[in-house]
Amino acid sequence: MLKNPSYLIFFLASVAICIPLAFYYSFANTFLNELGVNAAASKQSLGQVSEVIFMLLMPLIFVRWGVKRMLLVGMAAWILRYVFFAYGDNGANAWMLLVGILLHGICYDFFFVTGQIYTDTFAGEKFKSAAQGLITLATYGVGMLIGYSISGVVADAYKTGDATHNWLNIWLVPAAIAGVVLLVFALMFKDKKTNA
Repeated sequence: MLKNPSYLIFFLASVAICIPLAFYYSFANTFLNELGVNAAASKQSLGQVSEVIFMLLMPLIFVRWGVKRMLLVGMAAWILRYVFFAYGDNGANAWMLLVGILLHGICYDFFFVTGQIYTDTFAGEKFKSAAQGLITLATYGVGMLIGYSISGVVADAYKTGDATHNWLNIWLVPAAIAGVVLLVFALMFKDKKTNA
């Protein structure tokens, strides 16, 4: 499967997009609490609600958009989420934080779930279990390991006190990474199953 240029691009993009994902998993709660957001963990659970809603909508959207557009929208949602986090606050721009959390459904479902469907289709019935195992190892193993390593270094670099950070600069890093991944993917990925 990795000999196919388009699947290889998808595979590498899946690993790379886990780098910004690790920023969210590592620091979203710390970020919201530093800003003084009340019941931050409860508000973050709205991301899972969003995930369920978009999971239900996916079949309708997938038929109209196809694999490439779904994956691109998922990656674009990561960029938007981190830009909202970078410029959001617990005052007039609190809506940005809420929208950033609610974007989780698009971020996760449109990229990762679509990617699983694409992998199944590409691998075929005989190899789909092995292919899913490989993509899971690559993303949640290698990709997240790289992401956690980078996010920790970035967060430490922008620490401004014992329990404070320059969140604007921190969140712009995963936004930029997701932007590069989206650009490369948009230019190089072709939604074809052929092995030519």
